[in-house]
Amino acid sequence: MRVPGDKSISHRSIMLGALAVGETRVTGLLEGEDVLATAAAMRAMGATVERLGDGEWRVHGVGVGALLQPQAPLDMGNSGTSTRLLMGLVASHPIDTSFIGDASLSKRPMGRVIDPLSQMGAAFEASNGGRLPLTVRGAMPAVPIEYQLPVASAQVKSAVLLAGLNTPGITTVVEPVPTRDHSERMLRGFGADLTVEEVGGARVIRIRGEAELKPQAIAVPGDPSSAAFFIVAALIVPGSDVLIENVGLNPTRAGIVGVLRQMGGQIEEVNRREVGGEPVADLLVRHSALKGIEVDPDVVPSMVDEFPALFVAASMAQGTTVTTGLDELRVKESDRITAMADALSAAGARVRETENGLTIEGTGGEPLSGTSGPITTHLDHRIAMSMAIAGLVSRNGVEVDDTRPIATSFPVFETLLDGLHA
Repeated sequence: MRVPGDKSISHRSIMLGALAVGETRVTGLLEGEDVLATAAAMRAMGATVERLGDGEWRVHGVGVGALLQPQAPLDMGNSGTSTRLLMGLVASHPIDTSFIGDASLSKRPMGRVIDPLSQMGAAFEASNGGRLPLTVRGAMPAVPIEYQLPVASAQVKSAVLLAGLNTPGITTVVEPVPTRDHSERMLRGFGADLTVEEVGGARVIRIRGEAELKPQAIAVPGDPSSAAFFIVAALIVPGSDVLIENVGLNPTRAGIVGVLRQMGGQIEEVNRREVGGEPVADLLVRHSALKGIEVDPDVVPSMVDEFPALFVAASMAQGTTVTTGLDELRVKESDRITAMADALSAAGARVRETENGLTIEGTGGEPLSGTSGPITTHLDHRIAMSMAIAGLVSRNGVEVDDTRPIATSFPVFETLLDGLHA
């Protein structure tokens, strides 16, 4: 099987293609609602963004500094990535940009992006708590800053770097804990003057502003966050033997693979290669007797979106799995710690919620009982998909209240799951 393109790389390929002068070609683009929201936003600011075929897109950019004032608020739907990265992008352009989103996105705080962008000179009018709807009044010229990330966040880092593209001088981001580095890799690929060095155990990233980006041909690898659901499914469903092709294995993203191997999961990398500066391999996954472990909190930034799937694997392991340091999960599309504790408990797992994680006593491979009614997904695509996987190893099945949010990140999930199950 093959999963759709990486969401993080898909977002960034559209954004940077829209800032390059000339034609950028993208293949393997994830055509979920989140990425389509990014494409619509870049069109609204003057770029030509066209779909040529399945996953194949063409972007004619306007150049750094040449974004146009959008005529209406930019509707981000459910996409926190689109919102935070685009706030950075417009913060150093002389335009006023309003952002709106759905009910779930409108509950998510944007203050962690507003703070550094305000230091660069942008002005904000936000709803209570720094939430959407909000308006960004871009600074011209913006002021280069040195910003140390108070929390590990690739979105905040990327927002500051994207603002730095059109800021005179050198903008610096210091991250004490490494986060996914797709922005750094792709900015360099498009020709930005960007350097990364280790200083005192921290990553120091510098970007020189007033950049001229050159169009690229980008082949998007399969999304490891999407692959994670099927990796877990193959590990916990007896008799499974699944080859998942073309999975991106960027070390800042692929923490889930290492953790599942620690638990005893048989995950073999086949045909390892590099595509567009990103490490890629086919993953051969077989049913395995998993054992509970204590998950090192240092891996959290490299698998923050994959914990709901990991919780399902832990519920089937032999012994106890302990997770800590998951504060970030409380401010995702839902509070994923409480949501998964409630959902797995309803399906028959033994789960205890702590302040910043879950402790799960696994069944040792025995099926879960399943649910007697629909579990609440809180409009969160990863809760819905994780519990669908849990349903595969339950006696009575698992019912979820709403599968529509799955389309934000993985529109073909149910089709792939049906195919594997058959």
